[in-house]
Amino acid sequence: MSVRPTRFVAALAWLLTAAAQTLSAASAPAAPGAPVAPSPADLSRDAIRAAVVSSMDRAADPCNDFYRYSCGGWLDSTQLPADQARWVRSFSTITERNRETIQTLLEDAAKSPGDDADRRKIGDFYAACMDEAAIEAAAATPLAPYFEAIAKVGDPASLLRVTGQLHRAQVPALFGFAPLPDFKRPDFTIGFAFQGGLGMPDRDYYVSEDPKKRELLGKYERHVARMLELAGEPAAGAAAAAARIVAFETELAKISRERAALRQREKLYNKIDRAGLEQLAPSLPWAVYFEAIGYPAATEMSVAVPEFFEGLERLAGTTPWPTFREYLRWHTVNAAAEVLSRAFVDADFEFFGRTLAGQAEIQPRWKRCVAATSGLLGEVIGKLYVEREFAGNSKQVALEMIRDIEHAFEANLPNLVWMDDTTRARALEKARKVANKIGYPDVWRDYSSLAVGRASHAANTLAGVAFEYDRRMRKLGQPVDRAEWLMTPQQVNAYYNALLNEIVFPAGILQPPFFHKDHPAALNYGAIGAVMGHELTHGFDDQGRKNDGDGVLREWWEPEVAAKFEAAARCVDEQFSTFEVEPGVRINGKLTLGENIADLGGMKQAHLAYLAWEKRHGKPEPLIEGLTDEQLLFVSWAQTWCSLSTPEYLRQQVTVDSHSPGMFRAVGAPMNSPEFHRAFACKPGDKMVPAKVCTVW
Repeated sequence: MSVRPTRFVAALAWLLTAAAQTLSAASAPAAPGAPVAPSPADLSRDAIRAAVVSSMDRAADPCNDFYRYSCGGWLDSTQLPADQARWVRSFSTITERNRETIQTLLEDAAKSPGDDADRRKIGDFYAACMDEAAIEAAAATPLAPYFEAIAKVGDPASLLRVTGQLHRAQVPALFGFAPLPDFKRPDFTIGFAFQGGLGMPDRDYYVSEDPKKRELLGKYERHVARMLELAGEPAAGAAAAAARIVAFETELAKISRERAALRQREKLYNKIDRAGLEQLAPSLPWAVYFEAIGYPAATEMSVAVPEFFEGLERLAGTTPWPTFREYLRWHTVNAAAEVLSRAFVDADFEFFGRTLAGQAEIQPRWKRCVAATSGLLGEVIGKLYVEREFAGNSKQVALEMIRDIEHAFEANLPNLVWMDDTTRARALEKARKVANKIGYPDVWRDYSSLAVGRASHAANTLAGVAFEYDRRMRKLGQPVDRAEWLMTPQQVNAYYNALLNEIVFPAGILQPPFFHKDHPAALNYGAIGAVMGHELTHGFDDQGRKNDGDGVLREWWEPEVAAKFEAAARCVDEQFSTFEVEPGVRINGKLTLGENIADLGGMKQAHLAYLAWEKRHGKPEPLIEGLTDEQLLFVSWAQTWCSLSTPEYLRQQVTVDSHSPGMFRAVGAPMNSPEFHRAFACKPGDKMVPAKVCTVW
């Protein structure tokens, strides 16, 4: 029933990172009055210069406070918008522009759908989402069939039957099951059973002794009670039920693996198939579950966290059935909150938006409807977006830059003193097998079987999540579709997929301030060039290195070289683990290790690629007086990560996100770059020259 595929996807995120690592976890809209990059319509050299300079504080010392030097003007003149918990200069400039473009596309489709069936679908979906009167009148009635089924849960068979029905509606209760490429045969799709079932963002919120997390858990319990009360429970009964639900989720948290440990992809691959799952938890009737999700013949599967399912069976034998019914009812309400009446929406925002993330105001309805339509009909919108916004020659310029980055990676391999010739040759082979996808898919997704109307936003959402669920699940036992994209073209992000050894750059990110064919080269290489290097390095980070050039999970490194790599990676882990978002609240260096290694590698490759460009084309006239283009490249990287965030958001980010906060990404890669030190004449003892410079790739 989830109107928020994003929240369901978040439940899968740690498993999906075994396949695909993204550049950034999220993006946000532009803040009022913020200096931003020029729009594609205003790309004069003066406008580009003004955008860069206005974001800087050139009075700051780049060798001691490079974040202030690069972002100080922006930080001083920017306010965090009330409807956001985080605002990032680069991502948000584009995201807001894209959001407004998509709003226009959707409103046009709603007013004048024409004869195109897909255009009519997005117009109808958006119109129904904007029909607040109809949504208010429906209140919680869309949940009635699910509540009726939940009320009948009283034995293991009914528990797994209803859990399967809820999974089809993308309600992430108890555990998860999803198709992914087989880690050992990445051209073939199998099922992955994984831990889940928590309402809070991570197990740490349940088991940590941190006073702020304990306080949040208490507020979460009160939120659960409030939502159950809105769904029809008497106040006293709702409070008691909420206490039991939180106690049960705490038991689930105790049998769940820690988030940083979930990055170890070789430990997520336990291909014991359905027979093995049935042996792990024999008292749970798995045949009933697979029949309920509509795929009774599913047999080939990996159980990502075996100990979780052993523990789940124990809980199934000791938890009273009324508690299971309360728990399932809560997760149904939680997943569906955004398609229900205003009381549910407001209560949901009050906890997950205001309390957990520090967001002052809920986003206006149109923004939420753009997100909802994009979540379920993303490639329909993407096709229209590309036709309108993506200049064809941008793709060729981007491909040229990628080739420069790849050549830089190859050219640097002989300089890695920790790598032997055998492993170096294998790394080169893998790098040359990387496939690049630019802009948009060659084959667009077929939505012809999805029926959408204007009468009910909830009905449209149910139809959309069922369509998406079956689209994914039909992959079980089938060859992997290498033409498929895991992001829509309009997304402002990028990813590396280790199982397919591919890098994907959606059209959404290939625009200012990240990239434009007419930008000064140093600006392009410092932004999108470093992004390209970041994604390429993911193929060789602490987890990506475990897959070979064909995507197969196997050890292809010589043992002594692997040990030296681990030592180099440990330097990054230890360095980033010292960074604090507030006193005593540090980055988790192990959780963020892959992203941090990718940043360091991306920065190095971008710098080498720019020097190669300069050698081919000649040294250009500097964009900014007193700033060399080599220095501009590093500033361009740092300005990618100029950020404002609420304290609540940052505390949540360091708990659940594999990406370091922006202020540390801005300086983390440059401070480990001897090229940066030379460009700005930094000396030992300066803050941007650590006692131990970390070098991996």
